[in-house]
Amino acid sequence: MTQRTMTTTPLRPSHATDHLDLLESHAIFILREVVAECERPVLLFSGGKDSAVLLHLAVKAFAPQQLPFPVMHIDTGQNFPEVLAFRDATVAEIGARLVVAKVQDTIDQGKVVDPGLLGSRNRLQTVTLLDAINDNIFDAAFGGARRDEDKARAKERILSFRDTFGQWDPRQQRPELWQLYQGKVNPGEHVRAFPLSDWTELDIWQYIEREKMALPTIYFAHERDVVKRDGMWLAVGPFVEPREDEPIERLTVRFRTVGDANCTGAVLSDADTLEAIIDEITLANVSERGATRADDKFSETAMEDRKREGYF
Repeated sequence: MTQRTMTTTPLRPSHATDHLDLLESHAIFILREVVAECERPVLLFSGGKDSAVLLHLAVKAFAPQQLPFPVMHIDTGQNFPEVLAFRDATVAEIGARLVVAKVQDTIDQGKVVDPGLLGSRNRLQTVTLLDAINDNIFDAAFGGARRDEDKARAKERILSFRDTFGQWDPRQQRPELWQLYQGKVNPGEHVRAFPLSDWTELDIWQYIEREKMALPTIYFAHERDVVKRDGMWLAVGPFVEPREDEPIERLTVRFRTVGDANCTGAVLSDADTLEAIIDEITLANVSERGATRADDKFSETAMEDRKREGYF
């Protein structure tokens, strides 16, 4: 993927390249194993950094052939425009088939309640995702989740099997000793596969630098109108309107993670290059979701509850 070529420098620690090679090799192994076991896989692609790395690895895993499965985005309708533009450009460049499942369609069908223009649709994605999996008869879905993001994700296996209703039971997971995986999908089940489980945020950025990957511009420091809400800097726009007690400030910020515009906070940062971001992440002591995602901040079990319901 080369839409936006970055100016990069070699990785500074010499051992990092070996470490990244091992992570890459294992991820590619998982991608190939799941494709060998399953008939109709799909790769979940939001346009964020983790799913961009996952898609990059998938292209490598099956080169020189095109991807043997489609790419799917669960579109809440509250995305950052830069991310949607990157999504479309990336999929077009690699020649993949893009499936877009819209939360708005789920609302229109009366399956979930519309939270209103400024309300969060984040949790509504679960119903849209499960419907899309069933409608397309997908038996496996690759996701870019990492264990270091959240306590619930740390509990999950690399191959996460879901029941007929798409639900996850952490007590019914298959053992994965010595990186041996039981990939058979039983009737009525589907599997979520997470090839990036053992990666960290720092690994992701070092790999992006090494591979000279493109990313949405919002990951790099830029000036933006923001308001302070619930301890986070939210970008002013169609999905975030300032309240009476919220002055608009023009600040230099970047986004560590990408989600809905009305629940994803920016961080104050001057890091406008990959090297600067890597240096910044090296010193960070809070995960990107813990620091900047409103949907995770206010409940110790928020992510686990959603995963039990069928979330990514």
